Amino acid sequence: MLTLRRIWSFLWEAKRHSGLILLIIASTFLLNRSDVPLFDWSQRVRAFTRQIEFDFVSWTFDALLVKGEQMGLGAADYMTEADQTQIMLDYLDLIHQIRMAEGQLGDLYADPEISDPDVASEELRRQLDELYQQRRGLAPLAESILQNQLSVVVGELGLTLGGQPIPPVLYHVTPLPLALIVSPRDVIRQDADISLLPDLTLDQRVALEDQVAQALDVSTLVVNVGGVGLYPTMVTETTNINWLAEVVSHEWVHNFLTLRPLGFSYLSSPELRIINETTANIADQEIGPRIIERFYPQFVPPPPAPAREPAEDSPPPDPPPFDFRAEMHETRVTVDEMLADGQIEAAEAYMEVRRQFFWENGYRIRKLNQAYFAFYGAYADQPGGAAGAVEDPIGDAVRKLRAQSPSLAAFLNRISWMWRLDQLQDAVGGS
Repeated sequence: MLTLRRIWSFLWEAKRHSGLILLIIASTFLLNRSDVPLFDWSQRVRAFTRQIEFDFVSWTFDALLVKGEQMGLGAADYMTEADQTQIMLDYLDLIHQIRMAEGQLGDLYADPEISDPDVASEELRRQLDELYQQRRGLAPLAESILQNQLSVVVGELGLTLGGQPIPPVLYHVTPLPLALIVSPRDVIRQDADISLLPDLTLDQRVALEDQVAQALDVSTLVVNVGGVGLYPTMVTETTNINWLAEVVSHEWVHNFLTLRPLGFSYLSSPELRIINETTANIADQEIGPRIIERFYPQFVPPPPAPAREPAEDSPPPDPPPFDFRAEMHETRVTVDEMLADGQIEAAEAYMEVRRQFFWENGYRIRKLNQAYFAFYGAYADQPGGAAGAVEDPIGDAVRKLRAQSPSLAAFLNRISWMWRLDQLQDAVGGS
């Protein structure tokens, strides 16, 4: 029961963590990004999705109550760093146990030789209930621990004010909404990003894609996301501490940017979206590994093995491995050229041929189309990949600014106060 005392405690803790209220106010403009039309016809897209859209407002208030309780307890603050690290690893191991048990349960119900799966799975279901109960108890503490660890690292990187990250680090593990991405067919451009309920089946996703595509003559794709930069940020469940550290860092950087012109202008243009996502990717690849080095050194990836000179009598070298980024970039550039020439159907046929090519090389891409490139092309922290002739120079400018900056803090504090592409171009000498 939510008593007045608990409400007061939560509000006091929120006040004590400077920047929280300001970020909540700023986030109200971004809670449901599909409510902010990038183009006039995006509301026509929502005519197909209103009944299945994710409710960010309810989720945010529920998550803030959970976080308020965590702040009030402050259990992680009284533990040693070693104890915090061990609890986090215990939590990840618990998630692994749950996934293994869920897989075994699915196998029992799928096995045609088991006549009564309810009876056969009774003990396994009991074990799963116990594991779920353990997760409910351990997850809030694990989140608090990683929040503290990220706060320590961003403090060491000079990204705090008075010793406090602004905004304070808050994240919550949750099933993430799906995203319906919409692009015109004649050009690659993200015209809509509408968040959907996370439990839509594959059949429902495909049906929605087809329905919107046929009705509006657009390219559509429903994609999974790894995190959402609300406040608290939304992060999907995982057993991989390296991935988790980077995603939580990535979403916190979005929160950091939201309080500044760059993040607040996220929806203003496709170019600013690319700058935001590329900036967050560059930052998470520096912050995440620092968390691992500082608190989980046993999970630091080994350095790549040095290349060895072949002996004179050695057999011919193996062919180079499949280069996904290079092949995807070649695909994107070719598609852009075909669309610019008005060859829409030919470009779509070419993308299907390339999708099958990627599939044969181990990359299980369900649909490769304009919407795919519109979504994934915004992450231009590395050359190539899904980025095209438009995104590549923008990503290159962001990378140049980071290279010119003496530190990550200097980079973020400079780029976060930009709100136009030309400001970035001027900063790196005009690109």
